[in-house]
Amino acid sequence: MEFPSPLTRGTLLRRYKRFLSDIELETGQEIVAHCANPGSMMGLAEPGSEVWLSPNTNPKAKLDWRWELVRVGGDLVCINTAHANRVGEEAIGAGEIPELAGYASLRREVKYGQNSRIDILLEDDARPPCYVEIKSVTLRRPDGAHPGAAEFPDSVTKRGAKHLAELANMVDSGARAAMLYLVQRGDCDHFRLAADIDPAYAAAMTDARARGVEALCHECGVTSRGIEIARPMKITID
Repeated sequence: MEFPSPLTRGTLLRRYKRFLSDIELETGQEIVAHCANPGSMMGLAEPGSEVWLSPNTNPKAKLDWRWELVRVGGDLVCINTAHANRVGEEAIGAGEIPELAGYASLRREVKYGQNSRIDILLEDDARPPCYVEIKSVTLRRPDGAHPGAAEFPDSVTKRGAKHLAELANMVDSGARAAMLYLVQRGDCDHFRLAADIDPAYAAAMTDARARGVEALCHECGVTSRGIEIARPMKITID
């Protein structure tokens, strides 16, 4: 996935009200940018951080800028969770995730279950459909119990637990289902669930896997030009 226009660098002043951020551009101008991330953004919203913005070209948008990336140490991290689905779609379509390759068609945002929409539905006349839910992973706690781990979630997500139950129900009905975690940073060595942050989500994943839901994880390469799938990442679920 390439950003449609060059990103602009700035310095984060503060993130507030979940979806707003004050940023100082290199010109000295202070602007308000949309922050497309509903999570806690633990470790990613420190004032003074280098950030990268894209211009908002939607004429109906209230803000002129969107916050896309933040530099943590020497690595860029994508904080815009909306990009994960597009990155996953492109990777699956290109056959870059072997476990999800070879289907005849791919559809986005298809209604299913109890008033839900699946991120990607893969279909083929020769095999059962595959329901793929995608999650953007940005959390790393270098001072925590697992300093090299990419972790999910970074805050309580009842919606995420609901998605796992819906996927398990699809497996029960004869379909295939997979949870695809995309790590939006390049400084982690494995993936695990942040069970201390959301025990209910961890329990929902244990139940979903027992019922046949697959768990997949890939690291992404993040630059100021775009985001692409990189290596598969080991999953450790206690």
